[in-house]
Amino acid sequence: VQLQASGGGLVQAGGSLRLSCAASGGTFSRYHMGWFRQAPGKEREFAAAINWRRTTTWYADSVKGRFTISRDNANNTVYLQMSSLRPEDTAVYYCAATRGVVQTPSEYDYWGQGTQVTVSS
Repeated sequence: VQLQASGGGLVQAGGSLRLSCAASGGTFSRYHMGWFRQAPGKEREFAAAINWRRTTTWYADSVKGRFTISRDNANNTVYLQMSSLRPEDTAVYYCAATRGVVQTPSEYDYWGQGTQVTVSS
């Protein structure tokens, strides 16, 4: 499975962005999909995930209530709608695919290349 993330950019605090991750080359609909982020000098951290059936979502406490993950299995795409953005949300955001535990980076089999999100204060 190849993953291509897009949609990052520069936004002011309080603004919104929608990230997209397009998948190709595999059975996208059978994978749980996650978004992780990595700020400079910090470890990659879990942000959000959605199961392959779209029945369950998971969020890190730091983004709960502000971010929404969704997926379109017909078009092999997963989205991350980010609202009320804060400077601490600044990071490279990665999409990834797993059939395992969604909060654990090592459980993911495939990763996209990342897209930069910068939130100015």
